[in-house]
Amino acid sequence: MTPAVLSTLAAANPAGGAAIGQILIANAMAITASGALLWLVMGHRSGRRQHLARAAAWAERGTGLPGWAALPSALAMVSLLVALLGMYWDISLHIDIGRDPGPLANPAHYLILAGLFGIFCAGFIAMALPLERPSETAVRINRGWYAPLGGVLITSCAGFALLGFPLDDVWHRLFGQDVTLWGPTHLMLFGGAALTLVGMAVLMVEGIRARPQSDGEPAERALSYLRRASLMGGLLIGLSTLQAEFDFGVPQFQMIFHPMLIAGAAAVALVCARLWIGRGGALATVTFFLLARGAISLIVGPLFGETTPALPLYLIEAGVVELAALWLADRPLAMGVASGIGIGTVGFASEYGWTHLVYTLPWNLHLLPEGPIIATIAGVAGGLAGGLMGAALCGKLPSPRVARAAALVSLLAAFGLAADGLATTVPKRYSADLKLTDVRPAPQREVSVQARIHPADAAADAKWLNATSWQGGGLVVNRLHRVADGVYRTTEPIPVHGDWKATLRLQTGRSVLGLPIYFPADPAIPAPRVAAPANFDRSFVLDKQLLQRETKKGVPSWLTTLAPLVVLAIALGLLTILSLGLARIGRPGGPAEAPRPRWKATTQPRTTRTA
Repeated sequence: MTPAVLSTLAAANPAGGAAIGQILIANAMAITASGALLWLVMGHRSGRRQHLARAAAWAERGTGLPGWAALPSALAMVSLLVALLGMYWDISLHIDIGRDPGPLANPAHYLILAGLFGIFCAGFIAMALPLERPSETAVRINRGWYAPLGGVLITSCAGFALLGFPLDDVWHRLFGQDVTLWGPTHLMLFGGAALTLVGMAVLMVEGIRARPQSDGEPAERALSYLRRASLMGGLLIGLSTLQAEFDFGVPQFQMIFHPMLIAGAAAVALVCARLWIGRGGALATVTFFLLARGAISLIVGPLFGETTPALPLYLIEAGVVELAALWLADRPLAMGVASGIGIGTVGFASEYGWTHLVYTLPWNLHLLPEGPIIATIAGVAGGLAGGLMGAALCGKLPSPRVARAAALVSLLAAFGLAADGLATTVPKRYSADLKLTDVRPAPQREVSVQARIHPADAAADAKWLNATSWQGGGLVVNRLHRVADGVYRTTEPIPVHGDWKATLRLQTGRSVLGLPIYFPADPAIPAPRVAAPANFDRSFVLDKQLLQRETKKGVPSWLTTLAPLVVLAIALGLLTILSLGLARIGRPGGPAEAPRPRWKATTQPRTTRTA
């Protein structure tokens, strides 16, 4: 770094990036951890150190898989759970207390970074462990070094996720603090982590194929079944992180995304699970999901004392997939389409009822008929993707022409659904007369809110209408109760003091609107205080102008267009690598299915070195 760059970073606005001291500390931590990893790996490859070989041999004895698959898989799964806990804790902290004093001042960031680096270590160790070619699908690194395909995929996905950390700081410096889960660099972080499950599944397939052929003992078959269910359950958890804003009750995009994302995640993971695991695989996958994600919610909420996230049910969707598999298990793409239709209709109906039991913002009749239609399209697109993945893991991919066509249809449908959901409008002259009645006096002021909305029918078909107060030490989301035509009232106190930010939020049609009730002054942005008098009249604006108050103004339009496209290009590159990897492992009847000699970890130094 040049002195000029250091000076610029040191003078950065505290709401637009990390302080230079924290950047230097984070880099020192990364260099130290990377050095330790290289020390282990290069020592193993040269034969000078046996730490990895002994650990891999121990993992092989405990699982029956080759050590180069068993040890990295265990490390990756533990790391994923650590990162998942950190992610949900981080979201809760931002909702409850707002912006971080710095990236190293947030305890959840350490869990996220440690988890992601642990996954990267798992992939890198998987690549380094075999001293001979481990499988026919292995990737040649250089002369004499062949890495398991699954290890390459895990490393690629984890590297993509880790790249999100420095890019996130660059993003904040360019555009300010984008306090939304769906910021491009945020998507890199948890999207890359979710996709590592695909690499882990490929690694397990390679490990199974490398063992001598045998029917296996009942205990071994049961253990294999549980390993597959945990991987697919992890994939379902990873795909479901996209729904987190809805889980917490503070979505910044149209409600239609919620059933769309649930249907897509269910179809991808459950169809793949049923094809790869076999009978009951979809139900076993959902069981793992409910146990693991339920535990995360309990830890973040009751144990840590933060806002508790809800979670989808997925049980009915799993039943739909199991039912479709009774007739179509040998036709993966047809099964994916049939499952997607069932998930988008029957599954939609089941999740509709579930949202009324556990979600802060339940679905309502104004989602009809758009909700099940969009969910069905998402389900079919996800079913095609899940069918291809499951077929690949079973070594039964359809012909390249059919597989490419199905993948393209799935990808285009996903882009089309996202574009449709992101298309919003802001109706003119929507406003409200608000009357605030104190239910608790200052300085800890809390109020009840009565809103007379203009025009009177503006909220007639609202998918949500609520008063939201957050970032003052908690979260309050209160659905307004209709008392007359165009007149609505809160049913619980709304905090309007200190660091709390309070808004009236309305989602109707393609409009996601907000009206400020109270905002504190924020000199770091800078932004003035928005007072909350007893009576006032204000206009609705685009909701993200209020929720993403820290976003910088006046950024060149070409930059706001180019930056997301760069992230999208990197993401498409990762998807291409994963697709090629699945195609490599999924060639039916090829040499990849031939059994390999059982891999043995050696504790004896090598006489020759391999770089």
